[in-house]
Amino acid sequence: MRSIEKHLGEFEARGIRPVAISVDPPEVSRTHSQKQGYTYTFLSDPQAEVIRRYDLLHPQGRGDQPIARPAEFLLDTNAIVRWVNLTESYWVRATPKQMLDATNSLK
Repeated sequence: MRSIEKHLGEFEARGIRPVAISVDPPEVSRTHSQKQGYTYTFLSDPQAEVIRRYDLLHPQGRGDQPIARPAEFLLDTNAIVRWVNLTESYWVRATPKQMLDATNSLK
């Protein structure tokens, strides 16, 4: 997430609008993004409805609290998923370079 913020200008220059989504309540997401200095959009999905729709619910969760699997998606202007990066590890995510490179292949 921090790396997305650092490269936000590059994403925006390509017409890409990063959005994060988590199961955290809105106030938790808002507080977290403010503390970290994130300026892109954070969405809250406390019932994990969207997260389930994209099959991103982590099987182990956090105790009895569901969490989302780490994932990055690129959607086109028609909301069609054009690129996906899924991992099982919270610590492993696509780099901004990988995401930006993926946009090159979509043109």
